[in-house]
Amino acid sequence: MSLTRSERERLIQQYADGPARLEGALGRVPAEARKWRPAPGEWSAHEVACHCADSETNAAARIRYVVCEAEPLVLGYDENVWAVALDYHGHPVDVALATVRAVRANTAVMLRRLPEEAWAKEGRHTASGRYQSFADLLRRDG
Repeated sequence: MSLTRSERERLIQQYADGPARLEGALGRVPAEARKWRPAPGEWSAHEVACHCADSETNAAARIRYVVCEAEPLVLGYDENVWAVALDYHGHPVDVALATVRAVRANTAVMLRRLPEEAWAKEGRHTASGRYQSFADLLRRDG
């Protein structure tokens, strides 16, 4: 289903506003509780914020592959492996949040400049198959 120009702009703005919502949510967690895990195998608020930086970086690249490549292949990754291998608890959360802000801002500008035909493009995800057009992804993840 295609988006009208106003629907697209509303979703892009919602996407662009995401970092402020993330920072607001993290700001409500007391500093001394940010690395607390609610249960074994679950993530702390600090780890979630660090994951958002990696997730955002991956999403920005995925969008660009879908826009630019003839038969885009979108790589999956195991977020739990990344959290351990990259030691999210040891990563500075302020740097992670700055990454989310910068990557989202840059991608929002790019999304606003895309030609109409780019919005219907799709790719193939290595783990889940069909990778939806990013019009669908903005609807879901905005």
